[in-house]
Amino acid sequence: MTSTDVRPDTASGLSFPPGFTFGAATAAYQIEGAVDVDGRGPSIWDTFSHTPGKTFQGHTGDVAVEHYVRYPQDVALMKDLGLDAYRFSVAWPRVLPQGTGAVEQRGLDFYRRLVDELLENGIAPWLTLYHWDLPQALQDRGGWTDRDTAYRFAEYAGVVYDALGDRVPHWSTLNEPMCSSLLGYMAGQHAPGHQDPVEASRAVHHLLLGHGLATQVMRDKGADHLGITLNFTPMVPASDSAADVDAARRLDGQQNRMFLVPIATGEYPADVVDDLAAAGAPLPVQDGDLEVISTPVDWLGVNYYFQSTVRGLSEPSGKHPTFIGAEKVEDLKPEGPTTTMGWGINPEAFTTLLQWISGVAPGLPMFITENGSAWPDVVSADGQVHDPERVDYLVRHLAAMTDAVDAGADVRGYFAWSLLDNYEWARGYEQRFGLVHVDYETQVRTPKDSARVYAEVLRRYKDGQ
Repeated sequence: MTSTDVRPDTASGLSFPPGFTFGAATAAYQIEGAVDVDGRGPSIWDTFSHTPGKTFQGHTGDVAVEHYVRYPQDVALMKDLGLDAYRFSVAWPRVLPQGTGAVEQRGLDFYRRLVDELLENGIAPWLTLYHWDLPQALQDRGGWTDRDTAYRFAEYAGVVYDALGDRVPHWSTLNEPMCSSLLGYMAGQHAPGHQDPVEASRAVHHLLLGHGLATQVMRDKGADHLGITLNFTPMVPASDSAADVDAARRLDGQQNRMFLVPIATGEYPADVVDDLAAAGAPLPVQDGDLEVISTPVDWLGVNYYFQSTVRGLSEPSGKHPTFIGAEKVEDLKPEGPTTTMGWGINPEAFTTLLQWISGVAPGLPMFITENGSAWPDVVSADGQVHDPERVDYLVRHLAAMTDAVDAGADVRGYFAWSLLDNYEWARGYEQRFGLVHVDYETQVRTPKDSARVYAEVLRRYKDGQ
């Protein structure tokens, strides 16, 4: 089967392995709102979003889409779509307002209610412990640049597992540590908004160390389906010149290999270690750290959106780089159509990526934990939201994923990003990724055409068509 065999309007022509999981994903700060309710402490995203000039038109997650009180309605939407599973994150400052110490049971109670609602509706909870909302109290002590934060994360993991481990079967430690470290501490585009290569390198290592420590804590408590979610962006050289090829190697190293390889093999890629050391930002590895980081996991979450084309420059670009020591690397504007995020559309690269991951981490099952696209959605005169571009993106990427499965990749599930339109971090409410449209003034939810197509994919699969 190839993507050309699939009819987007009917979602016919797609086939999936037996036992395949279909779901949708969200993140706490993007949907919950209620940032000062039931004892929740401030997070770095509260601080960042309230800092003038950091987010689109000063948008914050203070209200978001009110999932904290509207979760029964949102679970009902999931049931209507026929979802098997729901991937959500727990807000660390809702559970431990100071990041450590006193546990806020009212925060845990919210997640208990959410999990119970999911289970009562036949939807499996997939819990992510960290989707970027570090308690501000820990940031005040250095955040992820401080090695102690890794140990506090493991402590937090134990608290949440003790509360929910009897009802939540699927656990992920971190979501996209590349973003938490490089976008947060190097590029300055995400909270806490720093631009320091040494801080970024330290954050990379301490996030991965925290993952390993938390995995050990939960494994000791009986967890048997533990994973981590990484975001992958294939890096393609603009030409076969040595400069372009090296630029792609450098960015691939920090975007992709720096996170997957140590988890899979217990070693950082040698070229990445050299790149960071040459930039004056060596990874702060201590004895035994890599053994902890490579503590075995049961599955790998794969987030994929687009592919990048890069070239090497003879002089610095003059722009502050996202990657450490990458002042002479340029990320080119995509050719062809782009989403409203400015991202290209490359389903074929998705197929290749999944095959590559299979080679780096053989025997590690994959779940696509995020895949989606943003478009300028509006409610039409007929009361519906027609989003043909998202439908096309969704179906073509599902087809590309199954092409990888046919080639031997062990992919066992797919979570669409996102269930709902929500707060898109520094881009605020400007970008809509949801299968379900949200009117941010009224909080009215309207399933889009893409939601109906996705539901049809699930129905056909369950009916054996």
